[in-house]
Amino acid sequence: MSNGGTIRLTNIRIIDGTGAAPVENGEIVATDGRLDYVGPRREHAPGVAPVRTLDGGGRTVMPGFIDTHVHVSMSIEDSVQARFSEAGSYAKYKTARRLRETLDAGITTIRDLGGLDHGTQRALDDGLIVGPRARIAVGVVSPTGGHVDMHLPNGECAHPSVDGVHCIADSDDEMLTVVRTLIRSGADVIKVCTTGGVSSPTDQPDDLGVPEHEVALIRAELERHSRPRQLAAHAQGAAGILAAIRGGVDSVEHGYGIDDEGIELMLEKGTFLVPTLSSALRVPDPALVPKYLYEKKVRWSQIARENVSKAIRAGVDVALGTDAGVCPHGRNLLELAHMVELGMSPAQAIVAGTANAARLLGLSDELGTLEAGKVADLVAVSVDPLTDIAALADPDTVELVVKGGVVVKDLTPAAATDARRTA
Repeated sequence: MSNGGTIRLTNIRIIDGTGAAPVENGEIVATDGRLDYVGPRREHAPGVAPVRTLDGGGRTVMPGFIDTHVHVSMSIEDSVQARFSEAGSYAKYKTARRLRETLDAGITTIRDLGGLDHGTQRALDDGLIVGPRARIAVGVVSPTGGHVDMHLPNGECAHPSVDGVHCIADSDDEMLTVVRTLIRSGADVIKVCTTGGVSSPTDQPDDLGVPEHEVALIRAELERHSRPRQLAAHAQGAAGILAAIRGGVDSVEHGYGIDDEGIELMLEKGTFLVPTLSSALRVPDPALVPKYLYEKKVRWSQIARENVSKAIRAGVDVALGTDAGVCPHGRNLLELAHMVELGMSPAQAIVAGTANAARLLGLSDELGTLEAGKVADLVAVSVDPLTDIAALADPDTVELVVKGGVVVKDLTPAAATDARRTA
């Protein structure tokens, strides 16, 4: 249906994303893509005529989830041969499929932190392809030999499929030029690498990348522009995390090595942590990845488990982000189970994936909670996420997805009933 009509959900349990207790036997009404009513089921006054009524069958309804760290133009399943040989147009079709899979998994908004371009973002906005709404970084910035420099010592590129993501800057002037170019290319967020990384071939997560003064330089550049943009830092080692926070980033991505000083500084400045546990805790088959990557994964997965858990206990603001592309697409809500494993309650994990994620993206006036006046993004699931949050990792448990008032993944015919009603 178009977003020009009214949709009513009844016989549902509502978790609204604020952290409040669920509403039993609830009702949600949305008109023209906006939420009209969220609360206990009511008797409708005369003249109210929903054009579509859905019986939720006791399912739990939550806000559409927001994944603040994805790479939909990349896939961990792609072989090195595929990266070299696939034509660009074929890769675009695969990206479109991943976007659909992400939406079907219950993610109605993404922040793509390297790879997705403005053309694909516009195609999503205009409905030419189906997927979440997207905020984009376009490219990722690091120095030569840093995290996004994927060249091996022999000069060959280890990951040719992400060549367009590489943005190398080795001086203040080069940094400003790169940032301005990314803004011209449609970037909603600038992503810089203040450390090396697990997947990059010639550096380590403890290595320093973009220095603090250049992070501050980018922050000042972004503030020259009337349109708000975010600043995110790939930051894994402790020193680079501190450089990112002191330089003024909005979010620390990964944050595996965060120490007590970093935690205290994040709490002081209100910096978000996006721990990407779906990637951090996933140790790949050593037969399928280079030796350097496997060895770093084993070591840094344990480091992440210890330090991110400490940050969660300290009360650092956490937003859901998976690093999908470095881990499988379409299983984004596995991240919630990992958050619970490391110390969150299921309700807190849901807030991290809804209200907190919207706040990080500057979208909390529109998205992130089920409240009258906000955009009608919601999902209905067949399990109780407060007692079995791990089940949400299976996209089949997400049985209904509504984005902007449009049903984009429908209930089974037996569970959904269309009805034109008069009061």
